[in-house]
Amino acid sequence: MDSSNHRRTRTKRNSHPPERSLLEKLSALISREPDTRQELLELLESAHERNLLDADALSMMHGVLQVSDLCARDIMVPRAQMDMIDITQPPSAWMGFVIETTHSRFPAIEGSKDKVVGILLAKDLLRLSQDDSLNARDILRPVVFIPESKRLNVLLREFRANRNHMAIVVDEYAGVIGLVTIEDVLEQIVGDIEDEFDYDEAEDHIVAVAPNSWRVDADTEISQFNERFFMQLSDEENDTIGGHITAQFGRVPKVGEFVEIDSLKFTVMRADARRIDVLRVERTPTLAKDDASI
Repeated sequence: MDSSNHRRTRTKRNSHPPERSLLEKLSALISREPDTRQELLELLESAHERNLLDADALSMMHGVLQVSDLCARDIMVPRAQMDMIDITQPPSAWMGFVIETTHSRFPAIEGSKDKVVGILLAKDLLRLSQDDSLNARDILRPVVFIPESKRLNVLLREFRANRNHMAIVVDEYAGVIGLVTIEDVLEQIVGDIEDEFDYDEAEDHIVAVAPNSWRVDADTEISQFNERFFMQLSDEENDTIGGHITAQFGRVPKVGEFVEIDSLKFTVMRADARRIDVLRVERTPTLAKDDASI
């Protein structure tokens, strides 16, 4: 054997990885890779218990795994609760509605909820107000339709790729049944996402917007609400004012529905299929007068 062959043989012989230590072998036997999703979840829970993952990280990992199992139908805002604008009407007919609901995007329809022709961005209304020659149709963004069976992980990938933030959900007959936003999908992973119209500070739970009119966070504790409005609402069944109002309806109310309690009128300003988010509370002269006469 010549020297070159000898070198190749020696190199090949020495290329084997070093033998693992006894501790490494024992670790490999004990820490078997998970074979099922349930085993993976148990592994994550174990990591959390050993302080290798904090609670937020564990929650997000659960959310990531859950997203692939959910579809648009599971998280969509139902058709009955969709805030839309009718493009056949002049902007003056729906401008107040846009301001009150505080959404950043609105499906634009032509007379019927099944005829969505575009998406109106609230920020584009500035252009409309500055240019009298501009038609509302000219500022509409393209609308994306998706089937109700669309998986959320696929939808999120498409949202990112196409830079869309809203999709209209349709059934097998092409009828509109709801809408989904990129925020709805992300909230399945990271939890509720607050924006500039969300109020979670204690002083922002109840905000005066006009004489005898307030915007009230549905998560406001009943005790805090009672103290502010000199009410005596019971907190035995529900802790929050949103839960109390939901109980009055016997279901989750839709946006625009209202109920009157004593001298106050509660109108739902923002809600989804699961809960109320924001209420408008008004002290009406008629109700106040009725209370005074009792």
